[in-house]
Amino acid sequence: MLTELNIRNFAIIDELKVAFDGGLNVISGETGTGKSIIIGAVGLLLGERANADMIRSFEDAAVVEALFNIREYEDLQKKVREMGFGDGQDLIIRRVVSRSGKHRVYINGALASLTALAAIGESLINICGQHEHQMILDPKNHTDILDEFGGLLPLRSDYREAYDRYLALNEKFRGLQELRKKREEREDFLRFQITEISQADVRAGEDAALLEEKKVLTNVQKLIDLAEGAYEILYGKSGSVLTDFRSASGAVKEIRKIDPALKLSEGEMEELYYRIEEASFVLRDYAKRLSFDPVRMEALEERLELLGRLKRKYGGTLDAVLKKQTEAEEELRNIASVEEEIGKLSTDIAAERGRLIEAGEILSARRREAAAALQATIETEIRTLRMENARFVVTFRDRPEGDASLSEKGMDDLEFYLSTNVGEALKPLRGIASGGELSRIMLAVKKVLARTGSVGTIVFDEVDSGIGGATAEIVGQKLREVARHHQVLCITHLPQIACCGDRHYRVVKRIVGERTNTSVTLLSEAERLEEIARMLGGVELTEKTRDHAREMLIAARG
Repeated sequence: MLTELNIRNFAIIDELKVAFDGGLNVISGETGTGKSIIIGAVGLLLGERANADMIRSFEDAAVVEALFNIREYEDLQKKVREMGFGDGQDLIIRRVVSRSGKHRVYINGALASLTALAAIGESLINICGQHEHQMILDPKNHTDILDEFGGLLPLRSDYREAYDRYLALNEKFRGLQELRKKREEREDFLRFQITEISQADVRAGEDAALLEEKKVLTNVQKLIDLAEGAYEILYGKSGSVLTDFRSASGAVKEIRKIDPALKLSEGEMEELYYRIEEASFVLRDYAKRLSFDPVRMEALEERLELLGRLKRKYGGTLDAVLKKQTEAEEELRNIASVEEEIGKLSTDIAAERGRLIEAGEILSARRREAAAALQATIETEIRTLRMENARFVVTFRDRPEGDASLSEKGMDDLEFYLSTNVGEALKPLRGIASGGELSRIMLAVKKVLARTGSVGTIVFDEVDSGIGGATAEIVGQKLREVARHHQVLCITHLPQIACCGDRHYRVVKRIVGERTNTSVTLLSEAERLEEIARMLGGVELTEKTRDHAREMLIAARG
């Protein structure tokens, strides 16, 4: 239930704060005062799109904030809790529309997405205005209305789960059929890939090792020259390092004879001599082993070219090439088993289709039962709304054979038909031309669904379109009956409807400081009498008009 609504810098509203209560809350005011603007602001709390045009001139942002009491709605409390917006019986929603385009949504103080707001908003408020009228005219929505009335949504949910499973199996089946169709071509391609990679005998890291070997062969003469030169310096030439080192060893020996404190022993000098000698022999042997092999160079280049071609084709690295081989072998094995999978899947599809048809037939039978009850109930309601000769029928059309008869909502193609006068044939509801008739049908549907719906607040805008007199009085009584099950906010121009409200609010537009501003005021009994009189008599109010207004208020309460 909406308990408080705060609006700031929205359209012509500077700042508006209004508290609502349960029952029927009536809102009236002169044309153009901003009643529809308030409905637009409420729409933002349901997740409707926002734009900068909504912001009051010369302001940077508009804010709409509402407090809801959700004490009696445990499912909604659970939804809010599971979505991470806290736990409790109060719910605060805040919407900020910024001229910069950085709009914000807050739920119980936490930043939220429009998707989350819409998911919660659909359980809070239902706005029954021009959009809702269009919704009931669309045959695509008639199944939803019937299912809600008949309490069939859980049954439809079970059917939908079976329908989704059936679609998924069929999609998989089509994929396997397509695979089978292309199997031979695909098998040849996969075998070619596997053969190409396996014949190349690719080894991980092989390309790096071959590049190192090619680098040596390319620089073989330089390596020989360096190794031989180092050998000559250390050992080969007269006056080599080892020849001079031998003399240095003799000097160390003589020093130690005189001063044993020298921290360099004859043994250490001897060890260094042999290590240098060993290094010189290693360099000599390394140089002798080196030679340029043009045949090996050609083989290296051919091998690197082959590996490079495979890398370019299969992922850029040898690891990717080997992975591609594994994947191709796995896919080939899967293709080989496709016939077996198709056979098994055909059996699964037939079984699932059987379950789906059974669920659809149960749902369809229950719908026909619910349709009979809905027809009788709607006819009763609209006849009390001064459409005494109206007939309302839920028409079930024949559906095509096979899977064409199946849809996500079941196996039924239905539409609401109406005849408003004696002797007139039943026609689709979408063919109704009279706004008054449409408003009454809309109200009848809302009243019928009131006891089944879970939404806390229903807003009626333009429900009095095309009606007046005694019909308006009956509409007011119907709204009061709806308000027994839901909080109702009703914007009206008709005094007959306004008299039925539990509370009466007046919307006024004033010019304050060269700026237009809209305000909403809860009327006292005296103020309400004056407002009803205004709605009855126009600008000039007389005592006779006030007496009439007083009589209407007394009659409405009786």
